[in-house]
Amino acid sequence: MEARINAALDEIRKVLAQDGGSIELVGITEDNQVKVRLTGHCAGCPGARMTLSNIVQQVLMSSIPEVKGARERE
Repeated sequence: MEARINAALDEIRKVLAQDGGSIELVGITEDNQVKVRLTGHCAGCPGARMTLSNIVQQVLMSSIPEVKGARERE
């Protein structure tokens, strides 16, 4: 599953790169929540929460049915 998540994140990176940002996979929890780290201009951006829920989570959940959600690393 990690390879499929990274492939989906590669597509998301293309979008984030347009604004000088990126995303890294931090891990996958036992309940299939994907933990990520937003980097570059996306780190600390006021729109980061919306990016996470409206783009990252939606793309991951629609392309990989086992994924139950996405969140920033704790």
